[in-house]
This record gives sequence, structure tokens and C-alpha cells, in this order.
Amino acid sequence: MDSSGPSFSGYLRADGRKGIRNAVLVAYLVECAHHVARRIVTACDDPAVQLVGFPGCYPNTYAAGMMEAIATHSNVGGVLIVSLGCEGFDRGSLAAKVAASGRPVETLVIQEAGGTLATIAAGVAAAKRIRAAAAQVRRVPMALSDLVVGTICGGSDGTSGITANPAVGRCFDALVAAGATCIFEETGELIGCEQVMASRAITPELGEAIEASVAKAVWYYTTLGYGSFAPGNADGGLTTQEEKSLGAYSKSGASPISGLIRPGEQAPGAGLYLMDVVPDGEVRFGFPNISDNAEIVEMIASGCHVILFTTGRGSVVGSAISPVIKVCANPETYARLAGDMDIDAGRVLLGQATLDGVGGEILDKVIAVASGEESRSEALGHQEFILTYKQFEASGPTCMPLAAHRSNA
Repeated sequence: MDSSGPSFSGYLRADGRKGIRNAVLVAYLVECAHHVARRIVTACDDPAVQLVGFPGCYPNTYAAGMMEAIATHSNVGGVLIVSLGCEGFDRGSLAAKVAASGRPVETLVIQEAGGTLATIAAGVAAAKRIRAAAAQVRRVPMALSDLVVGTICGGSDGTSGITANPAVGRCFDALVAAGATCIFEETGELIGCEQVMASRAITPELGEAIEASVAKAVWYYTTLGYGSFAPGNADGGLTTQEEKSLGAYSKSGASPISGLIRPGEQAPGAGLYLMDVVPDGEVRFGFPNISDNAEIVEMIASGCHVILFTTGRGSVVGSAISPVIKVCANPETYARLAGDMDIDAGRVLLGQATLDGVGGEILDKVIAVASGEESRSEALGHQEFILTYKQFEASGPTCMPLAAHRSNA
């Protein structure tokens, strides 16, 4: 595998970032506008026109920031905002942020546009205008150092921590060495690994912050009465939360940990970052437990061009905006679900491949997908998206030591 130099091209954005896709988002701002937005996307019948949205009616700072980050993601070429008209979401502020990013944006308000059918007709025409404008974006060379890559595991079993997860860790090490930014998650699934992660932090203070973030996760899910260890994990051969955590941890590879970020925050530089997705503050009704699709969205909001999704039991989900690459840990699962999987890491169990070899295959697949090849979930039309209520405090210099160093330089 060759990880040096530009090997593919991307879409140059006004802020200097480069995207590997050029999606047009149809974004609804309240559940009451969901149906109309979905009908617009369906009528467009274009894989690049994708549906995202926030179902809540009352305002939420986290959701607003997430939507702004999503709507100005480097894989996004333009946005159509669909509002009912009386929700709490500030549609004007969102439209202004998108316009300031240099992307085409239009807003439709159902209560003002004449209702369902009139808004759908106007929306289809608007989406086509935005799509045509986005198609004019200049293509430029990209290198691995331009990429932000995230990883998540879902439907884990006893093979996940032996094959797929450590193979992704090998890929992450290669990406970090090439100057890329890599993000792994999440603190609720890393319980028991906090001291090991702290020892890899680039500053002692960051190590303490990592330990505190895992302690918060323990408290949060203890209060809720459940955590990330699901019945399907036990059916798949995992015995304890700690065993699952060790397997999840192996996705991070062996590179130093450069920071601890919250959803929607952008990494201040290349390197490996841990994402804390457990809300800050008191446990509140409506703030959900762990959800793979929600966490994919959170990593995308932090800039991920591609998501590496490991699974042992078999998960078929994908995402809007950024391609999801499936790495299957279990050879029996791969045999049943080959049409949904990109990489068969289960061959390691059968003695047909090595972790280093599969890690190289994953890196090659990242390059291929970044170059325009569809991942399996993309080809199947998976564009799942979840955005819910949460609350986070902004990360300070302790969690972002590279940003602090740059500001003091």
C-alpha cells in the first residue's frame, strides 16, 4: 500500500478544506417538516441529494451547533432548509452560516409556502438548483494528510476484538503516520481502559481529562441503569463490559492520543483523538443511550470524511454525508452478509490473513472510497441520520493541547 503523496482528488471548499463527496442536504428543522423534506429527497431521485434533520421543537444549543457543522461539512456542496415555521430552531442563523461558508443555500417555510404539495414542488426545484451550483465546485488534489477518518463498532461479538478492531487500529496507525486525523469513540464503551489511554496522552493533563471522561460515562450509565453492553453482545460470546471495552479500545491502534473532543468540535491538527459522546451535566430525560447512528453523525460533525465501522454480529447501517466502510470481524457473519460488508477481517481467525495485512486492505479501501468508489452501504442506499438533544461544554486547552500550543506559539 502506498500512503505517500496525493492519490485522489477532492472538492475544494471556501475555508480551504477538501471533501470527498459533494452532497446536497435537505435539512428539516422539526419533526413536523420531516415528511415534506423526505418527499423532496425521494422526488429528486438522486443519491447525492440526502435527508438530514432535527426532530425537536424547542431549541437546543448542541443540536444547533451540530446542524451547522453538518451543513458546512467538507463533503457537503449545498443545503436546502425545510422549516415548518413555528419551531424553535433558528433557521435564519443556520442559513447565514451556510451562506458564509460559500455554499448555496435556500430556505422553505411550509406555513408560508402553501402547505405540503406546494413546498414539495418548490423544494424539488430548489434542490436541483443547489445541485447544479454545487457541481461547479473545483476539484483539487488530495493526500491522506487531508483526511479525517473515524471509527465505531456496532453489533460486536467475541471476534470483534480479535480481528476487525485491531486491524482498524493498524490502519489508524498508518493514517496517523501519513499525517491524517483519526477519531475513535466512545468513552461509554472504553470503561476499564482509561488508565491505558491516559498513558498514551501527549500531556499528563490530557491523560487526567481522559480518565475523568470515562468516570463521567460510568456515572451517567449507572444512573440510567444500563450501558453499552447489550444482550446481542452476550449472545455473541462477550462476557463482560471490560472484555468489550478492550476490544473496542484496540480500534485506536498505538499512536499517541493528541486530544479529547466533543461532538461537532474540529481537531486542531493531525493525530489521534478520542471523542467523548456522553453528555455533560445532570442525566436528563430525552438524552439517549448509546446509538451507533447518532455517534456516526457526531463524528461526521467533527469533520470525518469516512467512517470505519467494525461489526461481529453484523450491522447493515450507513450514513448520509460521509461513506461508511464495514469491516466484518466474524467469518460466519461475513458469509451471511457479504453484500453489506467491505472487508472480511474474519479471515484472520481462519489463518488466511494477518492483522497487518487486513489493516493494509482497510487503508487501501479508504483510499479507494476517498477516490470515489462507493462503499457497500453507499451502493445499497443507506443514508441513516440521527440528531437528538444533548448538552456539552466546550473542550478547553487541557483537552486540546495542540490548539493551546499553537495559540501560544
